Amino acid sequence: MQLSLTFIRILFFALCLFVTTTLAVSEATSEDIMMKLIMGILSGVIFGGAVVSLDILFKRWNLRTFNTAIAGLFAGYLMGSAVLLIFQTVLDVGTVKLDSKTLFAIQSTVFLAFCYLGLVMTARASSEFYASIPFIQFKTSNKVKKDVLVDVSALMDPRTIELAASGLLDQNLVIPRFLLKELHDQIDSNDESLRLKARKGWEAYKKLETMPSLELRYAENNFTELSDSGAKLTRLARQLDASILTADHARSQNVYDGIKYINIHSLANALKPLAQNGEALFIKVQRYGKEPRQGVGYLDDGTMVVINGGADYIGATIRAQVLSVKHTSSGRMIFCNAADSEYLDTCIEKNQENENAPSHYFAMQ
Repeated sequence: MQLSLTFIRILFFALCLFVTTTLAVSEATSEDIMMKLIMGILSGVIFGGAVVSLDILFKRWNLRTFNTAIAGLFAGYLMGSAVLLIFQTVLDVGTVKLDSKTLFAIQSTVFLAFCYLGLVMTARASSEFYASIPFIQFKTSNKVKKDVLVDVSALMDPRTIELAASGLLDQNLVIPRFLLKELHDQIDSNDESLRLKARKGWEAYKKLETMPSLELRYAENNFTELSDSGAKLTRLARQLDASILTADHARSQNVYDGIKYINIHSLANALKPLAQNGEALFIKVQRYGKEPRQGVGYLDDGTMVVINGGADYIGATIRAQVLSVKHTSSGRMIFCNAADSEYLDTCIEKNQENENAPSHYFAMQ
């Protein structure tokens, strides 16, 4: 995608230089041909640079925004034409005659005013604006991925950056403008904790904005009649038929208010490695458990492992056999039995040789 855009821009620059230099040299004489050539090259560079700059400036616009702007211009042109037709009819019937310059000024003013009004009206009603042909329904041949709206809690979670960098959300991540405004207002808040969270979310947004492959998009809908940002987000998700990425524990269900929520915590738990019953684990016993002779260790992803008989081997890396896996609201817990004592004694001796220090303490009886 990036390579094709670069090729198109280079080709456009070359065409601009060719056209402007050809026009400049065609009317040049032998005395000022070099000056005309330089002027043609400069004109091509300036014109091409201006058009490419506009392309970069509007790269965040989606096709729906472009179509809305075109529809607004067309509606403004029709309204202006209707008003000028009535005005011209009145002039023809009446005795007032206007010169050509005055008439041109009136026509230009009317067209500009109504084109502006058409753009403003379609922009304000873009969420309810749909173009359709009676009795015909257009459907895409392939199923399109849903857009994913980001809420404030997801922006404040650092795992959102890693999820976006994975490529799963490319061209589908949408940030509402009203959430950015809310974050900006919270940064100026007197509440210290709220200010720190808002600043953290704003920094995450800036990181998302700098990812070239993400192609982050924005939703301009504001819903001024609603004061709660959660209600605004829900309405926007309904209008765009989008899902919502959240890190809010309260939204633990997959579907809420008719909107599908993608919970980062649930996603992280689902990606944790599963342990099968009877599987052997090598785990370092870090502390005592709640029950007698229980030890507790942790996998690399933070999953808690409770080891029956592991309290005698605090500080040692032992082999344990999985008994069961329990799913909780905060994640998973793995329950294990310690391996045979002969093997464990060998593990302890190796730990003592490597660390040159005692590697375990016996639990209090």
